[in-house]
Amino acid sequence: MEPGINETEEGVLKERLLLVTERIAQIPDENMTDPALREYFGRTAEFILQTYEVLRQKTRPASEKKSVEACRAVNESLYADIRAEQYEKSFANPAYAVGVLGEAYGQILCMLYAELRALIAYAYEGRVLNYTILCELFSQVYACFEEGAEGTGREIRDAVYWFFHDYSEIFSEQFVRDTVDPEDNFFTAILMESDLTDLRYLYDYGEPIGENEIRLAQFMNALPEEKIRQMADTYTEGYRLGFLATGKDISIKSTVGISYPIGMERMVRAAVRNFEKIGLRPVIYRDAVSSFNGRGGAKRGCYSTAVNKQFDYDHKNDRALYLDKAFVERRLETLRTAFERYKDLAKRYGGPAVIEVFGEEAFAPHVKPEAFRYDEKQNQLNVYYASESAQITNRYIPGEERSFTIIAFPLPAIGEKFTEIFEKTVELNTLDYVRYRDMQQKMIDLLDTGEKVQIKGAGKNRTDLTVSLWPLQNPQTETIFENCVADVNIPVGEVFTSPVLKGTNGLLHVSAVYLNELKYTDLKLTFTDGMISDYSCSNFESEEENRKYIYENLLKFHDTLPLGEFAIGTNTTAYRMAKDYGIADKLPILIAEKTGPHFAVGDTCYSHEEDTSSYNPDGKEIVARENEISALRKEDMGKAYFNCHTDITIPFDELDSITVIRRDGSREDIISGGRFRVSGTQELNVPLDQ
Repeated sequence: MEPGINETEEGVLKERLLLVTERIAQIPDENMTDPALREYFGRTAEFILQTYEVLRQKTRPASEKKSVEACRAVNESLYADIRAEQYEKSFANPAYAVGVLGEAYGQILCMLYAELRALIAYAYEGRVLNYTILCELFSQVYACFEEGAEGTGREIRDAVYWFFHDYSEIFSEQFVRDTVDPEDNFFTAILMESDLTDLRYLYDYGEPIGENEIRLAQFMNALPEEKIRQMADTYTEGYRLGFLATGKDISIKSTVGISYPIGMERMVRAAVRNFEKIGLRPVIYRDAVSSFNGRGGAKRGCYSTAVNKQFDYDHKNDRALYLDKAFVERRLETLRTAFERYKDLAKRYGGPAVIEVFGEEAFAPHVKPEAFRYDEKQNQLNVYYASESAQITNRYIPGEERSFTIIAFPLPAIGEKFTEIFEKTVELNTLDYVRYRDMQQKMIDLLDTGEKVQIKGAGKNRTDLTVSLWPLQNPQTETIFENCVADVNIPVGEVFTSPVLKGTNGLLHVSAVYLNELKYTDLKLTFTDGMISDYSCSNFESEEENRKYIYENLLKFHDTLPLGEFAIGTNTTAYRMAKDYGIADKLPILIAEKTGPHFAVGDTCYSHEEDTSSYNPDGKEIVARENEISALRKEDMGKAYFNCHTDITIPFDELDSITVIRRDGSREDIISGGRFRVSGTQELNVPLDQ
């Protein structure tokens, strides 16, 4: 029985499911005057019936009753229509859908088809309520086009709009419950109870399973137990140290949110046992499958590699079909109600422990005019919702009480040297933090004497940016920069601060960078008093399209963002690894940010925790925890946060110098000629000079 549904309701729900699936089963054999619509509804109905067969037969783990070949066949069939080789003629492709179905219906029916793909997840998890109401939406839309009916774009748009409006309460409650409730967890059961040597367990998730997932699971199974323990210990100890370093009480927490890639179960299982020893139970949810929760963003929860990143990009703005002020207010209301219902569990939630992966081919999207785009009013609503929902979340899961950790590993897709690169990455994740701590402290001691820092690019890199620093009142007990060792942010290797915005001016330029899995070519950001005042890139021929690309994906629909962080990455070993294996374009930002100076646009690293004291290993308090924008939280929380934080790194081979400028005008280099110059840090140059 599903949570929140009693026995009587369950009986009614089963009746509704039977009725709607019987109706959908008739659709492929029915005639429609328009052959394009007949093909759309026929193909979509057949897909739904395929997922219904999964739901009908699903008694976990169903894969034990089938051969691995049969499991693979079902999985491939469910995702065949959006794979690259078939996508050009898929109704999930906005260009194809509009071309075949016409402008009146094509865009909306394409969005509906993408939404219906959530039925795969609902079927595998046995979410009968979600499954039924989504099938009913499809049946309702089909009724608009049945013989004798004259469907209009407004009719089907209204059907979709009211679906998300009316069921917001259900979706919001499920979102909150999935985030904080460890009971009866679908993913924990697979993770902890499966025979991991029998790879049929991979198909129990209902996620697309490809070579990355299969080869990663095989690789993990072949590792010695000692290596598995080492990886798990690094991950869980980083989480524990995150609480310790910030003076937060982990003993008041009882759950941890685990995000992991399918294929790494053996390591994650060991990590769950580590967490249990410190009193934390796992909470695991699925990467978003509905536009309601923002499908197509960064991978979180339990996830597999993308079937087709172009499909994800094409549908990332699908919510534009039903996003308006009334919907946003309704969604905020239901979010508050859901958190209130689960407030005790929310209070005990410790925060996320994230495992990322890297190694896939870089993705540069094709922007399709047929795909949904937000208008200006909707952009403002997105910003408003992000701000309000973050405040609601922080009220029930206080930022000053939670922590996190994040670590990354390569995928087999990285190439034939996957095993070597994986081993090198494990080494990176376990570098001697004491050596880095001591070298980084020497840089901080110099940085603390400065009023500003100037960063200049080398060669074709035109960066010339001056960053203003927080003024110290008592240098004996205070510091401007955090000495970041391997706790929440693995691997080791950076010092960072929240810049003073006034007086932070100049140009940040990177020839090529990958941010949230999207490529930016020749990215330029101009800062005036710490705020982005101009921006450009050369991804597309049209300047207008380039600006839209940055506005939507980097600025997150804000007209401007502040420089929330300035940092100096010190992990030259990671930089050397990237160069030696030719994988600089594949590194996740988690590692890439340690391979040179980086600059985060958006909120500071201390977002929602500005009033919580934080200290470096030398005992000095880090006082640069806010800027002029985040200080506005004292009068209006809505003005203080942008709810985004994106790091942009200048690699060492594009860097000339980082220079401290003191109040008296004297200058001293941290880096010049692309090499570290502070006494006691020259060891960092060895990998650069190899």
